[in-house]
Amino acid sequence: MPDVTLYDTRTRSLQPFQPRDPARVGIYACGPTVYARVHVGNARPFVVFSQLKRFLEHEGYGVTLVGNITDINDKIYTAAKAAGVPSGELAAAMAKAYREDTDRIGLGRPDAEPHATEFVPQIIDLIQRLLDADAAYVAEGDVYFRVRTVENYGELSRRDVDQMDQGEGVEGADLKQDPLDFALWKAWKEGEDTSWDAPWGKGRPGWHIECSAMAEALLGVEFDIHGGGVDLVFPHHENEAAQTLAARGAPLARIWMHNGMLELVGEKMSKSLGNIRGLHEVLDEVGGEVLVLYFSSGHYRQPLAFSDERLEDAKRSAERIRDAARRLVRGESAEALRPHRDAFFAALRNDFNTAEALASLYGWIRDANRSEEAVGDADLREMLEVLGLEGLLTAPEGAPEEAKELAVQRDQARRDKDWAEADRLRDELLTMGWIVRDGADGPELVPAS
Repeated sequence: MPDVTLYDTRTRSLQPFQPRDPARVGIYACGPTVYARVHVGNARPFVVFSQLKRFLEHEGYGVTLVGNITDINDKIYTAAKAAGVPSGELAAAMAKAYREDTDRIGLGRPDAEPHATEFVPQIIDLIQRLLDADAAYVAEGDVYFRVRTVENYGELSRRDVDQMDQGEGVEGADLKQDPLDFALWKAWKEGEDTSWDAPWGKGRPGWHIECSAMAEALLGVEFDIHGGGVDLVFPHHENEAAQTLAARGAPLARIWMHNGMLELVGEKMSKSLGNIRGLHEVLDEVGGEVLVLYFSSGHYRQPLAFSDERLEDAKRSAERIRDAARRLVRGESAEALRPHRDAFFAALRNDFNTAEALASLYGWIRDANRSEEAVGDADLREMLEVLGLEGLLTAPEGAPEEAKELAVQRDQARRDKDWAEADRLRDELLTMGWIVRDGADGPELVPAS
């Protein structure tokens, strides 16, 4: 198989990709905590690891991609209480919205999308294993992990153990034997509307143990790639790695990959900063293919500037690809264009550099446009399929009159600031197979697939 290298956060170096079983590569990518509608920044890991799966499959590997959904979490309880709805109801509604929003990106679904609520027995078993190994202890119904039992704790995040803050605030501080310890299980408290029975008492899992248990249940220990945003390196991934090593005597993952954050004027996009754009809003404006092109324009490990100008650049790039595709014929591409195709895949083999790969793709288009003879589309089709952009090869058909009328009605609802009606009409159009995008010249309808 071709040589592929990936950057491993733990070793801070490029590592050769050498899976234990090339036919069964496992990727676990941390998904959202479903307490609110996801913002566009939440889509970056979804895109990165969906594309990585496509690329590795192109290289001949068999790949299973797992993308979890965290539906047990303090943020969910807090948001549900503020909204006056049961926490399970809120989590289910936001998980459904997340799947609908990410469906519109056009990259398909992960092979498995476990919810934490579905894996509580496995979580309890893993905690019990840590208790049996004296790597955890019970304190008034809570269970805490003994961080100092792991010799190399801090290796992933490169932090000084004595300077670490688990981000748990004052909650449980008086129960911990060491301030560095973190919660594996939280005892039920008055007012919480969900709980599970465990040998040490009724309560609910902590965040970190959920992912360790789900990943192990679906991929085993020492699976190939654990991914997620760079903001998860500490404490989430550091703690996942530590508790699995303490329980199983083996590393959770062989390579840890982390994507950079989206930034607005030099700061991370996040709900806490109040500078977010909803994923569904951005998809309404530009569609899935343009959004995927935008994400692909930067190296996955680097922060990516988010702005209307960057989205417009991606929109122009999409049109450039569509225009080129219209002039191609089905069949093999000219041998003279092959170096661009080869450079495209060489860039992806070198730490999955989609930005450099796109430069080669645009070089292919430039030279194809200059050709005086008919050019076959095989190379372009192959490159676009790996990035999940094969839809750019198909010219969209015109929308029916019924869909156009609904788009006009939705545009009026938006002008009237009747957001509920606008969302309803958007969903009705999606059911009919059309996505409506809002632009300066009015609504535009494009096929949903």
